[in-house]
Parts: sequence; structure tokens; C-alpha cells
Amino acid sequence: MLRSTASWVRLWRPLAAMTAVIVASNFLVQFPINDWLTWGAFTYPVAFLATDLTNRAAGPVDARRVAWAGFGLAVVLSLVLAPRRIALASGAAFIVSQILDIAVFNRWRQQSWWKAPFIGSVVASVVDTLLFFFLAFAGTEFDWLMLGAGDLSAKWLMAAVLLAPYRAMLPRLDRWVPAR
Repeated sequence: MLRSTASWVRLWRPLAAMTAVIVASNFLVQFPINDWLTWGAFTYPVAFLATDLTNRAAGPVDARRVAWAGFGLAVVLSLVLAPRRIALASGAAFIVSQILDIAVFNRWRQQSWWKAPFIGSVVASVVDTLLFFFLAFAGTEFDWLMLGAGDLSAKWLMAAVLLAPYRAMLPRLDRWVPAR
């Protein structure tokens, strides 16, 4: 039991980051910037950064643990801060896209430093966007296809922008997830 607790303690940074990003994104997605973009499009991709750093530092098993724990915490907190439909749509899209990101990252992890996080985020963003916007906004007054297209474009832009902090963290991964 102590080893298991110690294992979770070393994952506190990724877990806290994941939870904060999801809760903030679920709140911010309710506020459109224009007809095709919400504020959540700029915060959500940080979840992929957190997953990718955890995957690089500790491997796919711990990255999946963070994704599942972040999923549980984020859904509970989002149910308090966002409408139920958004919280549940976010949870479903989140866990599917995070597991996909981890799998794609692992397929590319031996390539150049930027390929695994970039390709994983780009591929997972497509699935996340389609699932989230359909579940959250289909049948509402929102033009969810237009919002989804704008959101996906922003996520792809953020996938490229977030390569800089990813690269900066590579020599400091022991600060993100301390060794066992």
C-alpha cells in the first residue's frame, strides 16, 4: 500500500495540472470568442502537454493513471462549475482522446523529440473535438460544426506552440515526475 501511495504522490504535478486544465476548459468553452471559436480551445491543449510530459518522464502506464485520475476529478469538479451536458461530454471526449494521445505518443516516442507530442496531440485533438462538440452542443442553438472547426484549428496551433514548453521541460522531467 505504501508503494502505491508513494507512486501517486510523485504524480501530483501532472494530476493537478490535468485537473486544473480540464476544469478551466470546461468553464471557458461556454464563452465564444466569435462564431467559430471559444476560449476553451486555448486552454484544453495543455492537457495533452501534461500527458506527454508524464508519458516521457514516467511511461505510458503512469500517463494512463494520470489521465484516468484526471478524468475522475475533472468530471466531478466540472459538474459543479459547468452545465451537466458539457461536463459529461468533456469527460467522454477527454478520456478517449487522452488514451489515444498516449498510444500515438508511444508509437512515435523514438523519433525526433517533437514528433511524438505533436503527432499525438494533432490526432487526439480530432477525436476530442468531434466527440466533445457533438455530445455537448448537437441539438442546441450553437453551430457546433463551426465551433468545432475553429476549436480544432486552435488546438492544432496550440499543439505547435506547446512544443516550446515541452522541449524546455525535457531536461527537467525529474521535476515533473520524480524518479521512483
